[in-house]
Amino acid sequence: MRLNLIRLGQFRGFTSAEWRPGPGFNLVLGGNGAGKTSLLEAAHLLAHGRSFRGRVRDGLVRSGAEALEVYAEWIAESGPGRTRRAGLRHGGQAWEARMDGARVGTLADLCAEIAVVSFEPGSHELVTGPAEVRRRFLDWSLFHVEPDFLPCWRRYARALRQRNALLKARAAAAALDPWDEALAEAGERLHGFRDAHVGQWRPGILEQLQAVLPELGGARLGYAPGWRQAERSLIDSLRQSRDRDLALGYTVSGPHRADWRVDFDALPGREALSRGQGKLVALAAVLSQAALFAAVRGEWPVIALDDLGSELDAEHQRRVLSGLSDTPAQVLITGTEPPTGLSGLGLDLVVFHVEQGAVRAGPAAAGPADRGSPEAL
Repeated sequence: MRLNLIRLGQFRGFTSAEWRPGPGFNLVLGGNGAGKTSLLEAAHLLAHGRSFRGRVRDGLVRSGAEALEVYAEWIAESGPGRTRRAGLRHGGQAWEARMDGARVGTLADLCAEIAVVSFEPGSHELVTGPAEVRRRFLDWSLFHVEPDFLPCWRRYARALRQRNALLKARAAAAALDPWDEALAEAGERLHGFRDAHVGQWRPGILEQLQAVLPELGGARLGYAPGWRQAERSLIDSLRQSRDRDLALGYTVSGPHRADWRVDFDALPGREALSRGQGKLVALAAVLSQAALFAAVRGEWPVIALDDLGSELDAEHQRRVLSGLSDTPAQVLITGTEPPTGLSGLGLDLVVFHVEQGAVRAGPAAAGPADRGSPEAL
């Protein structure tokens, strides 16, 4: 998958801007606060329905504007091989979008067509943050590779909302019984999708972990379904916990509580990881997610690496970029200066500068990454 054009309007600090990344490695340089990260956020927004720094209403719309606008053109190798086009106008609550000239009914319809995975300064939350972040990460992959996942997820979410509403109202058992059954049926199937996907993902992330954190020894990827599956089925768990659920007013067991984690032989648990190690585990997760997507879909997602030079030391930068150079993936990298890890790799970089609210092509700043012939906008 290759992005050919991203056009922004009223997006964070940009009144309007246009960016035409090249098909391979792209380096976007700019000072702190210049807006280089916003370019990656825009791509991520189209692929995920939100920025990697939060929801649209959390500051993406330029101050004083009613809504942001993002327009993109891309080519998907697994699709018809023609240029696709999509535009999104989003005010934080209301939104509208069009794709290839037709109105988009749901954001999921838009996100299904564009695939972007991102590594950025907040990515350590994937390891040290709440389980919701890890579920969302896992479900994004499933959304793209398993056609039956989204309808199942929606059935489960609807049944969960209904059951929780009845719990808050202290409903009688007769009212809860049918929703227990609906929740259990959808939940068991949802768990099956996730469990199978984790099995597919496991070899790739363990290989990546060995590459980026060999000093921590063997690694294990664990998955918890959200209830004590070894002891009882989901329907039994829901019935056994009903009194507790009624007291709390919400459902305590089910796939909405699922989680995954990585453990290492040399460490007692996830909490013992340093911040830097947490970032490397998150990076291994992102890169292995991209590789699994490519294996299943037959094309690589766009890979966005925000502020790479400040997130990884030179040796880890070099390992990551060298590995990506062996793939056909389009890679988008930002930084205040060229990452030192680019030195000696001989990559054909397309270089851009962001300054004064505009994106322009131009040579890299003096340094190890000054190698490519920038493509003119």
